[in-house]
Amino acid sequence: MFIVIQAHEYHKYANILDQMFRLRKKIFADTLGWDVTVVGPYERDSYDALGPAYLVWCDERRIRFYGGIRLMPTTGPTLLYDVFRDTFPAATDLVAPGIWEGTRMCIDEAAIANDFPDIDAGRAFSLLLLALCECALDHGIHTMISNYEPYLKRVYKRAGAEVDELGRSDGYGRYPVCCGAFEVSPRVLANMRRMLKVSAPLYVRPQPMRSVTTRLLDIAA
Repeated sequence: MFIVIQAHEYHKYANILDQMFRLRKKIFADTLGWDVTVVGPYERDSYDALGPAYLVWCDERRIRFYGGIRLMPTTGPTLLYDVFRDTFPAATDLVAPGIWEGTRMCIDEAAIANDFPDIDAGRAFSLLLLALCECALDHGIHTMISNYEPYLKRVYKRAGAEVDELGRSDGYGRYPVCCGAFEVSPRVLANMRRMLKVSAPLYVRPQPMRSVTTRLLDIAA
């Protein structure tokens, strides 16, 4: 299942977040060799301290973590403007309530292979993208912004996602870093579901808290 963990819920999903930060260190620091902040067994930076939302893929019991992505509004501090400003034109304004940044997207290939042997890494990544589109659309987001290396554009295309490359720049690592704007719309969502042959929603919308009074009224009825 795919759910969103918001700042006020961090304590409820401490185990899931612990696995996520461990995986981020394994992927971004140990494997890719990125210049990221590592604290003990975790990769977490100053943006994680700002109370971002995390879209996570976990089991039905919400115990095992399979993948996730950090979500932040562009109306606040973002990696996009603070670190990767050279990846898009100076005249481009990407700050708006309906534009959000997605960063630190990762999947636990070993956990997925163990629990979902029919899902390879490429499809797992695509399913996370589909859930992201569903989640963003559900929250009134019309554009997702992300920085990525050029090869990932093929992955996005296979998933049916539509990305407009706004620019790219060298100097961040072995490969250029691109800046892409991903359209979030019912049309794109329908196309992604068709491409991936997924009919039922993946993202689980959070249920509103019901007051004690409402529950008592239900019981009385």
